[in-house]
Amino acid sequence: MSKLTTASVLAFERNLDISDAFFWQQDSKADGAELEPVVVTEKSVRGTISNRLKNAIANAIAKDPTKLDAEIEKPNLQTVDTAALSENCDTLVVKWSCKPLPFSGKPSVCNNQSYQTKLMQTVEHYLSEQGLGVLASRYATNIANARWLWRNRVGAETVTVTVRCGDEKAEFTDAQAMDLNSFNQTGPELEKLTSWVLAGLTGERFVILYVEASAKVGYGQEVYPSQELILDTGKKKSKVLYQIKDKAAMHSQKISNAIRTIDNWYPDAQFPVAIEPYAAVTTLGAAFRQPNQKSDFYSIFDDWVLNDKSPSIDDQHYAIGVLLRGGVFGASGKE
Repeated sequence: MSKLTTASVLAFERNLDISDAFFWQQDSKADGAELEPVVVTEKSVRGTISNRLKNAIANAIAKDPTKLDAEIEKPNLQTVDTAALSENCDTLVVKWSCKPLPFSGKPSVCNNQSYQTKLMQTVEHYLSEQGLGVLASRYATNIANARWLWRNRVGAETVTVTVRCGDEKAEFTDAQAMDLNSFNQTGPELEKLTSWVLAGLTGERFVILYVEASAKVGYGQEVYPSQELILDTGKKKSKVLYQIKDKAAMHSQKISNAIRTIDNWYPDAQFPVAIEPYAAVTTLGAAFRQPNQKSDFYSIFDDWVLNDKSPSIDDQHYAIGVLLRGGVFGASGKE
């Protein structure tokens, strides 16, 4: 019998299908006020020179301080997108939807049937022994605590999250009171939301969640949709905000990243990070699961499937979380 090896073509589809988030606004003091869209506008500003000076210029200024005045006089002209509430609205309303899809462990693509059989046996053992309850609970917690509002959550006086599933509703009137670094919260509303997520992931029934957050940020205050990555450096605008049909919006990928921020199982964890094969956090320039520590997804999963070495329960949750995230995980034959 030949030795079992990882399939060279291996992929999983994501099991949390998340929409873009749309930005609306209303006045909290006006009963029954209709929602108005938050629009993205353009403005031009004259900024000051505040960047770190090049060595040559810094050395010249050290010899002749008047050269700094010459640098400061140069205009720093910028055209940027901005999004803000109107002068008549003080509350940002953000809406999006999520479909937790059934997970069985079967890859969407696999070119090695022996490997697929062993992989599914491994996942089925996890599902029978551990189940998806822990992961569903953590996903539900990150929906309820409004982590997905990102900067909009920080600058809000109050944040309320409402989740609808069919004719049912779960409401979290003080989302900011939920600790972002812990998944120990309990309560009937959170348990209800967890049960919906779990029902979708297990295939018990079709589930679609409609999520809405109301964040009281203040009249006329700036809000923060996604910023577009501009690959054409010749563009004149230095900041471009994401919008759909002139309405400010947030990328589904950014929402997904927040919902998947459940990995506090990595070595020496101080805070949760998004489920990723190397626990990479680009804003910190760090990967918290290093291959040389055998704590990354590939080291854990290969040992689990190929070598029958069961990882810790925490690492099992992590590895299955990566599969739920989806992606391409095949072992390339090229060196």
